Amino acid sequence: MPSSATSKNLSDPIQLIYAGGTFGSYGRPLAPLSAEVFLPTLKKLLSEQDNAVTSPAISWLDNTLIKDSSQLTPSDFVHFYQLLLNAYIQGERCFVLISGTDTLSYLGAFLAEAFAGSDICIVVTGSMRPLLNSEVIQSYEIDDHSDAWGNLNDSLRLAAAGESGVKISFGGESWPAQTVQKIHSHDLMAFTGHSRAAYPANSYIRNLPETRRQHWLDDQQVLLPNITARAEQSKIHALYCLPNDASVINNQLQSLLSQPPCGIILLGFGAGNIPYSDTLADTLNLAHKQGHIVICASQCPFGGVSDSYAAGSWQYDHHVIAGGRLTIPAIYARLLWLLLRYDSPARRRQRWLNNVSQAGTSIKKR
Repeated sequence: MPSSATSKNLSDPIQLIYAGGTFGSYGRPLAPLSAEVFLPTLKKLLSEQDNAVTSPAISWLDNTLIKDSSQLTPSDFVHFYQLLLNAYIQGERCFVLISGTDTLSYLGAFLAEAFAGSDICIVVTGSMRPLLNSEVIQSYEIDDHSDAWGNLNDSLRLAAAGESGVKISFGGESWPAQTVQKIHSHDLMAFTGHSRAAYPANSYIRNLPETRRQHWLDDQQVLLPNITARAEQSKIHALYCLPNDASVINNQLQSLLSQPPCGIILLGFGAGNIPYSDTLADTLNLAHKQGHIVICASQCPFGGVSDSYAAGSWQYDHHVIAGGRLTIPAIYARLLWLLLRYDSPARRRQRWLNNVSQAGTSIKKR
């Protein structure tokens, strides 16, 4: 590696990772092709493509975890983190990861949390329609009506630019990974995001000296065994508020108190309004005492939460933390990374508050 590890050498290959999803599905009914069949087909199609996307060269990073993204677990997220980390240690820096769309925004946001402080370049993409035309059975051909080929080429171009950070590229657009959410279940323009992201999207290092890079890598390698072990037990729960008596959400929260410290997302109305009761307030205090970290988010896709309304502000006096403008996938990803990365509830809470404070989205305790 050169002394300045962030200088993108245009001769360096892009590492392409295939993880499954609609992108590689084929047939009637649609089902994922095995890696043994799909990857040689994709390699052949890319080699036949005569344009600038194939320069720099594309290499393939072996991945043993190929599954429908709706089945991904925290341990699977750590698998991709470790796969990318090992390649990054070997000097690779630019990656394109093809995944299913169900949890694509969750995976992208998780990788953004995990690689904050590095100069890695990761582009996550997928498709709403398969790459291959299932009407053609004599050979594998690109479906001209699919979004897969365009999404892949856009992602390769973005990775070739080498800008530090984790991005999601889809439908002709790209965004910092922790601002992205899926907003349509079958339209080709299935995702949206925004460019004004706060921590950790702006925590990637554009010019990372080799010594600092090595320190970052050393830290990650020391922590990796603990991260892998904790992934088996880490749990994130979401409690969705509905027009019910407060006892309903209280009973759901009570059922989690006996579990090991976990992450809990309260999905409130509007700007984070939550039905109030003295009993629920007491339960939130008890959840905090027992090491759970409770984050309030909005059911609305945009805008986040605030303490403007008394109907929502009361919870922040009982150790609930505001999710600010973070999306639900980003909140999940940050909670999961804190559970994996830090060994005590106090350190997890402190780190969350520090992160949100940097983003300018914290709600001050009155």
